[in-house]
Amino acid sequence: MNAPTKAFASQADLEEKKVSFTQISEHAWAYTAEGDPNTGIVIGDDAVLVADTQATPAMAADVIRRIRAVTDKPIKYVVLTHYHAVRVLGASAYRAEGLQQILASQDTHDLIVERGEADKASEIGRFPRLFRNVETVPPGLTWPTLTFTGRMTLWLGKLEVQLLQLGRGHTKGDTVVWLPGEKTLLSGDWSSSTPRRTPVTPISATGRRRWTTSPR
Repeated sequence: MNAPTKAFASQADLEEKKVSFTQISEHAWAYTAEGDPNTGIVIGDDAVLVADTQATPAMAADVIRRIRAVTDKPIKYVVLTHYHAVRVLGASAYRAEGLQQILASQDTHDLIVERGEADKASEIGRFPRLFRNVETVPPGLTWPTLTFTGRMTLWLGKLEVQLLQLGRGHTKGDTVVWLPGEKTLLSGDWSSSTPRRTPVTPISATGRRRWTTSPR
């Protein structure tokens, strides 16, 4: 007789988290939820960039609602900091808001090819609270429309935004969003998952502001 399968503790984690929408520099905001996967927002002169989408379009709608409270500029860019389903499956919600490009490192694209379907099934099963209204997720996976290797620079009007692939951290495809003019970094899961042997300059030594999240 086979032993019963033990459920993940996360399947019983259904308590709602408090959501905050906080301005962290002149052009950057953080949508946070007490350690849940978060979303970074950059509002430039002529467009908005969103880093990580939330897990479902229904959950992304709350991010959009809060963005619309401060700007009506089109949300032209979505950046996938890595491939995990809880970060990417809400992307379709931004199409009605002006989405033109979904950006990711080439390594993230390759991981979606290799592991995307399995990761989607696993995370939806393990984290029901993080996938509220999962029925709003369209069939298939979220695919980047434009990929890069190493570094890519975007200009939101006069605002410079750099997408940097700094090496293996949470996954091999990890990307951070860096605003050099404001010394503000939207890090996805990278900094909280980076091995200790990888040097990270302390915030207090540089004046940098970093938005970090719990690893998933």
